[in-house]
Amino acid sequence: MSEKVDAEPVSGRAMLGQTLRVLREKAGKSLGQLADETGYEKSYLSRLESGDRLSKVTVMEDLDGYYGTGDLLLSHWKAARLDAFKDQYKRFMELEATARIMWKFTLGIPGLLQTEDFARGVLSGAQTTADGDEIVEELVVARLGRQYLLRQKPEPEVRIIMDEFALRRPAVRGKTWHDQLLHVEAASLWPNVTLQVLPFSAGAHHHMNGSLTLLWQRDGSAVAYKEGNGCSRLIEDPDEVLRQRLSYDRLRDLALSPSDSLAIIRDALEEHRS
Repeated sequence: MSEKVDAEPVSGRAMLGQTLRVLREKAGKSLGQLADETGYEKSYLSRLESGDRLSKVTVMEDLDGYYGTGDLLLSHWKAARLDAFKDQYKRFMELEATARIMWKFTLGIPGLLQTEDFARGVLSGAQTTADGDEIVEELVVARLGRQYLLRQKPEPEVRIIMDEFALRRPAVRGKTWHDQLLHVEAASLWPNVTLQVLPFSAGAHHHMNGSLTLLWQRDGSAVAYKEGNGCSRLIEDPDEVLRQRLSYDRLRDLALSPSDSLAIIRDALEEHRS
Protein backbone atom coordinates (compact mmCIF):
# COMPACT_ATOMS: atom_id res chain seq x y z
CA MET A 1 0.00 0.00 0.00
CA SER A 2 1.60 3.22 -1.12
CA GLU A 3 1.89 6.10 1.30
CA LYS A 4 -0.14 9.16 0.40
CA VAL A 5 1.96 12.26 -0.10
CA ASP A 6 0.37 15.67 0.31
CA ALA A 7 0.81 17.89 -2.70
CA GLU A 8 2.67 21.12 -2.32
CA PRO A 9 0.23 24.00 -1.85
CA VAL A 10 -0.12 26.18 -4.92
CA SER A 11 1.03 29.74 -4.29
CA GLY A 12 -1.25 32.66 -5.05
CA ARG A 13 1.14 33.80 -7.76
CA ALA A 14 1.16 30.36 -9.42
CA MET A 15 -2.65 30.26 -9.36
CA LEU A 16 -2.81 33.70 -10.95
CA GLY A 17 -0.35 32.63 -13.65
CA GLN A 18 -2.36 29.49 -14.43
CA THR A 19 -5.53 31.55 -14.70
CA LEU A 20 -3.87 34.02 -17.07
CA ARG A 21 -2.66 31.20 -19.30
CA VAL A 22 -6.06 29.44 -19.35
CA LEU A 23 -7.86 32.66 -20.25
CA ARG A 24 -5.41 33.42 -23.07
CA GLU A 25 -5.63 29.90 -24.50
CA LYS A 26 -9.42 29.89 -24.20
CA ALA A 27 -9.47 33.15 -26.15
CA GLY A 28 -7.32 31.51 -28.83
CA LYS A 29 -4.53 34.05 -28.48
CA SER A 30 -0.78 33.58 -28.63
CA LEU A 31 1.44 35.59 -26.31
CA GLY A 32 2.45 37.70 -29.31
CA GLN A 33 -1.15 38.46 -30.23
CA LEU A 34 -1.99 39.32 -26.61
CA ALA A 35 1.00 41.65 -26.46
CA ASP A 36 -0.05 43.43 -29.65
CA GLU A 37 -3.64 43.86 -28.50
CA THR A 38 -2.97 44.95 -24.91
CA GLY A 39 0.23 46.97 -25.33
CA TYR A 40 2.21 44.91 -22.82
CA GLU A 41 5.51 43.28 -23.80
CA LYS A 42 5.39 39.60 -24.73
CA SER A 43 8.21 38.72 -22.31
CA TYR A 44 6.40 40.52 -19.48
CA LEU A 45 3.14 38.65 -20.13
CA SER A 46 5.07 35.39 -20.28
CA ARG A 47 6.61 36.01 -16.87
CA LEU A 48 3.19 36.78 -15.42
CA GLU A 49 1.89 33.45 -16.69
CA SER A 50 4.90 31.54 -15.35
CA GLY A 51 4.53 33.16 -11.94
CA ASP A 52 7.97 34.76 -12.13
CA ARG A 53 6.62 38.29 -11.91
CA LEU A 54 3.86 40.06 -9.99
CA SER A 55 2.12 42.81 -11.92
CA LYS A 56 0.77 46.14 -10.80
CA VAL A 57 -2.92 46.10 -9.97
CA THR A 58 -3.72 48.20 -13.06
CA VAL A 59 -2.44 45.41 -15.32
CA MET A 60 -4.94 42.98 -13.83
CA GLU A 61 -7.71 45.53 -14.21
CA ASP A 62 -6.75 45.96 -17.88
CA LEU A 63 -6.68 42.19 -18.51
CA ASP A 64 -9.97 41.65 -16.70
CA GLY A 65 -11.42 44.23 -19.07
CA TYR A 66 -9.77 42.59 -22.08
CA TYR A 67 -11.12 39.12 -21.24
CA GLY A 68 -14.43 40.36 -19.85
CA THR A 69 -13.88 38.48 -16.59
CA GLY A 70 -15.26 41.04 -14.14
CA ASP A 71 -12.77 41.14 -11.27
CA LEU A 72 -11.56 37.54 -11.52
CA LEU A 73 -7.92 38.39 -12.15
CA LEU A 74 -8.02 41.21 -9.63
CA SER A 75 -9.23 38.81 -6.94
CA HIS A 76 -6.45 36.33 -7.78
CA TRP A 77 -3.94 39.19 -7.74
CA LYS A 78 -5.02 40.18 -4.22
CA ALA A 79 -4.06 36.69 -3.04
CA ALA A 80 -0.87 36.58 -5.10
CA ARG A 81 0.54 39.80 -3.66
CA LEU A 82 0.59 38.24 -0.19
CA ASP A 83 3.39 35.90 -1.36
CA ALA A 84 5.84 38.80 -1.01
CA PHE A 85 5.31 39.07 2.75
CA LYS A 86 6.01 37.07 5.88
CA ASP A 87 3.24 34.99 7.43
CA GLN A 88 2.35 37.35 10.28
CA TYR A 89 2.25 40.31 7.92
CA LYS A 90 0.04 38.32 5.56
CA ARG A 91 -2.49 37.93 8.36
CA PHE A 92 -2.34 41.67 9.01
CA MET A 93 -2.82 42.43 5.31
CA GLU A 94 -5.86 40.15 5.15
CA LEU A 95 -7.40 42.09 8.03
CA GLU A 96 -6.35 45.41 6.50
CA ALA A 97 -8.09 44.49 3.25
CA THR A 98 -11.46 44.11 4.98
CA ALA A 99 -11.13 46.86 7.62
CA ARG A 100 -13.74 49.60 7.66
CA ILE A 101 -11.69 51.91 9.90
CA MET A 102 -7.89 52.28 9.92
CA TRP A 103 -5.82 54.37 12.30
CA LYS A 104 -2.10 54.57 11.59
CA PHE A 105 0.93 56.26 13.11
CA THR A 106 4.20 56.27 11.20
CA LEU A 107 7.60 57.86 11.65
CA GLY A 108 8.12 58.15 7.90
CA ILE A 109 5.88 58.48 4.85
CA PRO A 110 3.37 55.62 5.29
CA GLY A 111 3.39 52.89 2.67
CA LEU A 112 -0.25 53.64 1.81
CA LEU A 113 0.80 57.12 0.64
CA GLN A 114 4.16 56.42 -1.02
CA THR A 115 4.69 57.07 -4.70
CA GLU A 116 6.28 54.36 -6.81
CA ASP A 117 9.67 56.12 -7.10
CA PHE A 118 9.80 56.96 -3.39
CA ALA A 119 8.87 53.39 -2.41
CA ARG A 120 11.56 52.04 -4.72
CA GLY A 121 14.17 54.26 -3.10
CA VAL A 122 13.13 53.26 0.42
CA LEU A 123 13.03 49.54 -0.35
CA SER A 124 16.21 49.33 -2.42
CA GLY A 125 18.55 50.35 0.39
CA ALA A 126 18.31 47.00 2.19
CA GLN A 127 18.96 44.84 -0.90
CA THR A 128 22.56 43.78 -1.46
CA THR A 129 22.17 40.43 -3.24
CA ALA A 130 22.65 39.75 -6.94
CA ASP A 131 18.89 39.46 -7.46
CA GLY A 132 18.23 42.59 -5.42
CA ASP A 133 16.57 44.49 -8.26
CA GLU A 134 14.03 41.72 -8.77
CA ILE A 135 13.26 41.59 -5.06
CA VAL A 136 12.85 45.35 -4.89
CA GLU A 137 10.42 45.40 -7.80
CA GLU A 138 8.34 42.67 -6.18
CA LEU A 139 8.19 44.63 -2.93
CA VAL A 140 7.35 47.87 -4.73
CA VAL A 141 4.46 46.24 -6.56
CA ALA A 142 3.20 44.67 -3.35
CA ARG A 143 3.41 47.97 -1.48
CA LEU A 144 1.63 49.90 -4.21
CA GLY A 145 -0.96 47.15 -4.29
CA ARG A 146 -1.92 47.92 -0.70
CA GLN A 147 -2.92 51.40 -1.82
CA TYR A 148 -5.78 49.83 -3.75
CA LEU A 149 -7.50 49.58 -0.37
CA LEU A 150 -8.00 53.34 -0.29
CA ARG A 151 -10.15 53.34 -3.42
CA GLN A 152 -12.10 50.10 -3.07
CA LYS A 153 -15.83 50.34 -2.41
CA PRO A 154 -16.91 50.97 0.25
CA GLU A 155 -13.92 53.15 1.04
CA PRO A 156 -12.43 52.64 4.51
CA GLU A 157 -12.23 55.59 6.87
CA VAL A 158 -8.50 56.23 7.39
CA ARG A 159 -6.73 58.39 9.96
CA ILE A 160 -2.96 58.79 9.62
CA ILE A 161 -0.70 60.53 12.12
CA MET A 162 2.70 61.12 10.57
CA ASP A 163 5.73 62.30 12.51
CA GLU A 164 7.16 65.59 11.22
CA PHE A 165 10.37 63.62 10.71
CA ALA A 166 8.71 62.18 7.59
CA LEU A 167 8.61 65.64 5.99
CA ARG A 168 12.22 66.50 6.86
CA ARG A 169 13.95 63.43 5.43
CA PRO A 170 13.81 63.92 1.64
CA ALA A 171 14.35 61.37 -1.08
CA VAL A 172 17.73 61.38 -2.82
CA ARG A 173 16.28 62.66 -6.09
CA GLY A 174 14.64 66.07 -5.97
CA LYS A 175 11.82 65.19 -8.39
CA THR A 176 11.00 62.04 -6.42
CA TRP A 177 10.65 64.09 -3.23
CA HIS A 178 8.64 66.82 -4.95
CA ASP A 179 6.20 64.26 -6.36
CA GLN A 180 5.97 62.53 -3.00
CA LEU A 181 5.10 65.73 -1.15
CA LEU A 182 2.50 66.59 -3.79
CA HIS A 183 0.96 63.15 -3.32
CA VAL A 184 0.81 63.53 0.47
CA GLU A 185 -0.78 66.95 0.00
CA ALA A 186 -3.40 65.50 -2.35
CA ALA A 187 -4.09 62.53 -0.03
CA SER A 188 -4.75 64.87 2.88
CA LEU A 189 -7.72 66.23 0.92
CA TRP A 190 -9.29 62.87 0.09
CA PRO A 191 -12.73 62.60 1.74
CA ASN A 192 -11.99 59.28 3.46
CA VAL A 193 -8.52 60.25 4.75
CA THR A 194 -7.70 62.39 7.79
CA LEU A 195 -4.01 63.26 7.91
CA GLN A 196 -2.29 64.82 10.90
CA VAL A 197 1.34 65.70 11.53
CA LEU A 198 2.95 65.16 14.91
CA PRO A 199 5.30 68.18 15.16
CA PHE A 200 8.79 68.20 16.61
CA SER A 201 7.48 70.70 19.17
CA ALA A 202 5.45 67.87 20.75
CA GLY A 203 8.74 66.52 22.07
CA ALA A 204 9.64 62.90 22.79
CA HIS A 205 6.73 60.46 22.65
CA HIS A 206 5.95 56.82 23.37
CA HIS A 207 6.01 55.57 19.75
CA MET A 208 9.41 56.89 18.69
CA ASN A 209 10.67 53.38 17.99
CA GLY A 210 8.13 52.32 15.38
CA SER A 211 4.69 52.41 13.80
CA LEU A 212 1.25 51.48 15.06
CA THR A 213 -1.87 50.47 13.13
CA LEU A 214 -5.35 49.89 14.51
CA LEU A 215 -8.00 48.18 12.38
CA TRP A 216 -11.74 47.83 12.96
CA GLN A 217 -13.85 45.36 11.01
CA ARG A 218 -17.51 45.74 10.07
CA ASP A 219 -18.55 43.64 13.09
CA GLY A 220 -16.70 45.98 15.47
CA SER A 221 -13.78 43.64 16.20
CA ALA A 222 -10.36 45.29 16.30
CA VAL A 223 -6.68 44.39 16.09
CA ALA A 224 -3.46 46.34 16.48
CA TYR A 225 -0.21 45.90 14.58
CA LYS A 226 3.13 47.24 15.76
CA GLU A 227 6.41 47.44 13.83
CA GLY A 228 9.80 48.65 15.00
CA ASN A 229 13.47 47.75 15.39
CA GLY A 230 13.16 44.95 12.84
CA CYS A 231 10.28 43.28 14.70
CA SER A 232 6.53 43.17 14.16
CA ARG A 233 3.61 42.00 16.26
CA LEU A 234 -0.06 41.44 15.50
CA ILE A 235 -2.17 42.10 18.62
CA GLU A 236 -5.62 40.52 18.88
CA ASP A 237 -6.18 40.41 22.65
CA PRO A 238 -9.01 42.94 23.31
CA ASP A 239 -7.41 44.39 26.45
CA GLU A 240 -4.08 44.95 24.70
CA VAL A 241 -5.81 46.41 21.63
CA LEU A 242 -7.59 48.85 23.93
CA ARG A 243 -4.26 49.89 25.48
CA GLN A 244 -2.87 50.52 22.02
CA ARG A 245 -5.92 52.59 21.11
CA LEU A 246 -5.43 54.75 24.21
CA SER A 247 -1.77 55.24 23.30
CA TYR A 248 -2.88 56.35 19.82
CA ASP A 249 -5.34 58.78 21.39
CA ARG A 250 -2.48 60.38 23.32
CA LEU A 251 -0.55 60.85 20.07
CA ARG A 252 -3.60 62.40 18.44
CA ASP A 253 -3.87 64.87 21.31
CA LEU A 254 -0.30 65.98 20.54
CA ALA A 255 -0.71 66.15 16.76
CA LEU A 256 -1.60 69.22 14.71
CA SER A 257 -5.13 69.62 13.42
CA PRO A 258 -5.77 68.42 9.85
CA SER A 259 -5.77 72.03 8.55
CA ASP A 260 -2.53 72.92 10.37
CA SER A 261 -1.03 69.65 9.18
CA LEU A 262 -1.87 70.53 5.58
CA ALA A 263 -0.17 73.89 6.12
CA ILE A 264 3.05 72.27 7.35
CA ILE A 265 3.00 69.84 4.39
CA ARG A 266 2.68 72.78 2.01
CA ASP A 267 5.48 74.60 3.87
CA ALA A 268 7.73 71.57 3.30
CA LEU A 269 6.80 71.61 -0.37
CA GLU A 270 7.60 75.32 -0.72
CA GLU A 271 10.90 74.89 1.11
CA HIS A 272 11.84 72.12 -1.30
CA ARG A 273 10.90 74.18 -4.33
CA SER A 274 13.01 77.10 -3.15
